[in-house]
Amino acid sequence: MDYRPRPDDTLFLLRDVLGAGAQLRRLPPFGEVDDALLAQVLEEAGRFVAEVIAPLNRPGDEAGCRWEAGAVATPPGFAAAYRAFREAGWPALSADPEHGGQGLPAVLEAVLYEWMAGANHAFLMAPGLLHGAYDCLRHHGSAELQARYLGRLASGEWLPTMALTEPQAGSDLGLVRTRAVPQADGSLRVDGGKIFISAGEHDLTENIVHLVLCRLPDAAPGPKGLSLALVPKVLPDGRRNAVACERVEQKMGLHGSPTCAMRFDGATGWLVGEPHRGLAAMFVMMNAARMQVALQGIGHLDAAWQQADAYAAERRQMRAPGASGGAPSAIAEHPAIARILDTQRGWVDGARLLAYRTGVLLDVARHAGDAQARDRAQRWCALVTPVLKAACTQQGFDGASACLQVFGGHGYIREWGVEQHLRDVRVAMLYEGTNEIQAIDLLVRKILPDRGAGFSAVLLELRDELDAAREADADAQRRLAQLRYLATSVAAAAPARAALPYEVADDFLRTAMLALTAWAWARIEAVAGGDPRWTRPAATWRRHALPEFDMRLAMVKRACQEAAGAPPG
Repeated sequence: MDYRPRPDDTLFLLRDVLGAGAQLRRLPPFGEVDDALLAQVLEEAGRFVAEVIAPLNRPGDEAGCRWEAGAVATPPGFAAAYRAFREAGWPALSADPEHGGQGLPAVLEAVLYEWMAGANHAFLMAPGLLHGAYDCLRHHGSAELQARYLGRLASGEWLPTMALTEPQAGSDLGLVRTRAVPQADGSLRVDGGKIFISAGEHDLTENIVHLVLCRLPDAAPGPKGLSLALVPKVLPDGRRNAVACERVEQKMGLHGSPTCAMRFDGATGWLVGEPHRGLAAMFVMMNAARMQVALQGIGHLDAAWQQADAYAAERRQMRAPGASGGAPSAIAEHPAIARILDTQRGWVDGARLLAYRTGVLLDVARHAGDAQARDRAQRWCALVTPVLKAACTQQGFDGASACLQVFGGHGYIREWGVEQHLRDVRVAMLYEGTNEIQAIDLLVRKILPDRGAGFSAVLLELRDELDAAREADADAQRRLAQLRYLATSVAAAAPARAALPYEVADDFLRTAMLALTAWAWARIEAVAGGDPRWTRPAATWRRHALPEFDMRLAMVKRACQEAAGAPPG
């Protein structure tokens, strides 16, 4: 069963729950963006993903990529699908019109990438970095580099890579050894090797634009000494650059995406941004990638749920409790299976609302005329992005496993397809900063420096959007208040024990995601009007997933009490 996007559900969340159209129309670039336009773009995107991208998922997984003498062939059909993707204008969806883009809101691109992940994650890996590379070059590239590369990246004519990782330098980028030596003509000579480079070599485009973290000769040790270089596969004069793909990794999943080990042997490149300020330039790309990875978790969980839901409606085993007659019931009627399906549905739509809110606020942060509105939006995006990246990818994997359980033994067999989601989504917990690093980023780098003041401000804004008269809203408000207090508790206890924030970071992030999702469901139910399509998964999620909030809360509080020397209790 191929994945099928559900534009109507997405439009309900964007239009009816978030009021996205009205928010976007207040921004100068989007004065003509109305609900009808949102609906039209979503409908066309859903059709393209379902008809062109999704049917290649399983064949691509089975065929994989072929490496021979440095050249990589993607699975049959991928190149033609990418041409169709580019010709339809999807890569340019949110790029600036002055660079050939359509200038549409970032949240629409977010939805497109979520659907593509659910339909065919391996295919998404090649164009997935386009917007991040485009933004990186737009903000930090020289006028010459922008003139040569921006339009081609915006249109998808050329595809980028993000070349960070080396065998000895994974999460600790300060250990990067790739060297870049300035040349008399203003270019750089780049030497070194990179691993785990998604789409480092392929047959989808004629040129590949590598954005490479490297060190200049006068670089200080550690991350502050890193620079960023643009190193194309094909040089401006048409010659092949000294960039080679040494191998394609054999992976647990994403078989249709070439993960490459790359070698730069005196390759020609050009500096992006200031010398020794490479991480600042690269983080523009990495932050965009982290939001997209969160959406990958949501997309996979939705796809696995669709397969499990369809199977459960047809598979008949035994008679469900309370069922009339003697015939076996569809397993969807059995409480154990209904619990799995509704709980995972609850995770999908609750996380979606948070991700879509973030997509809207990304545009507010970029385009709002009011400085305070921009600051509030940026604060939300900075604090919530690591929560979504870690929690949505974790739930994507755990939820796909739960959906596989619905199939029983059949889920373990490739024929049914659900096991591919389990394999493909697992990497999302690892790349663009492991989930443990996301938790540390949230608590240690973003909450503790101001003792939770900015985090508290975000939670108070959420509280003010709820109606204390409604039971679901009041419960969500209570959890937001508990989360605010937890942040200040960690801040108060941390000076007594330096390791404390690092030890509780994962539990704190999970607590935050549960509270945010409870808020999301309160917002959804307030608009859903009793529609069981929304109220049933909301009730099941609260009953079977939300109690984890109290457990995680207690774990962090106990650690804080022990660090402060108080008796736990």
